[in-house]
Amino acid sequence: MEPDGGGGATQRCGLIAIVGKPNVGKSTLLNALVGQKISITSRKAQTTRHRITGIRTLTNEEGGGTQFVFVDTPGFQTRHSTALNKSLNKTVLGAIDGVDLVLFVVEAGSFTLGDAKVLALLREGTPTLLVANKLDTVHRRAEIAPWLKDMQERHPFAEFVPMSAKNPKDIARLLSICERYLPEQPWWYAEDELTDKSEKFLASEVVREKLFRLTGDELPYTSTVVIDKFEEEKSKAHGRMVRIAATIVVERDGHKAMVIGEKGERLKRIGTEARQELEKLMDCKVFLELWVKVRSGWADDEARVRSFGYE
Repeated sequence: MEPDGGGGATQRCGLIAIVGKPNVGKSTLLNALVGQKISITSRKAQTTRHRITGIRTLTNEEGGGTQFVFVDTPGFQTRHSTALNKSLNKTVLGAIDGVDLVLFVVEAGSFTLGDAKVLALLREGTPTLLVANKLDTVHRRAEIAPWLKDMQERHPFAEFVPMSAKNPKDIARLLSICERYLPEQPWWYAEDELTDKSEKFLASEVVREKLFRLTGDELPYTSTVVIDKFEEEKSKAHGRMVRIAATIVVERDGHKAMVIGEKGERLKRIGTEARQELEKLMDCKVFLELWVKVRSGWADDEARVRSFGYE
């Protein structure tokens, strides 16, 4: 059962930051909390590069309810100090400021140096839930108790939430816990809004996800996607039609060949999978053209990082 929004027509609304080291499942958790995919996921660390806002509104019969405004942040980068990573870390720190609640996501039973560096950023004044994700991968639950005690000594967490982001009951329980920390105030967004990001932004993210998923670990995460054209057209056959041209930016000629694949097969598959997902997300017919260009050293070039849409 989903939480209702408290008593009567009261409206609650607040900002919830989802933080953690790269690859602990933050984007998967955000998509589950919102109830629809809005943040891209792949096994490659550092898939999320922007502050993505996801919105979930749960109403009750009296016309009140709760609007959860989630901020999914990039995993905090500790290994390289490129202009891109500095920009990503600034995004993480900006997201933590001024929120009502922080979800600190870790893998259940684990605590690494990467986790410790993110934990050190959290201020004690903001209520923080310890979200022990991927609980389904822990085989002996008895091992969790000493780990929880150790975690409580590291930071004054408001509550522990052991869970799996793939379990709908766990997601409903997490929402009902979050609700208690949000202030009574009018909603900021319409009831049916899911994200504050534009369709153009989502298009670049979806292409980037398919790029990473279909190239595996071979392709450095410094590859990015730039939307060159995003035009809407009226169509008798489809009602709504969008033409998108996008450039996949890589750092080396070898990476370009890898993305294109033998006889262009891999690029074709990236385009097909991205187009199919965008048609579902935007509920319209999509024509998608993809190009691949080499821009060596872009991740170290602050001006170019900004020109590609990073803060």
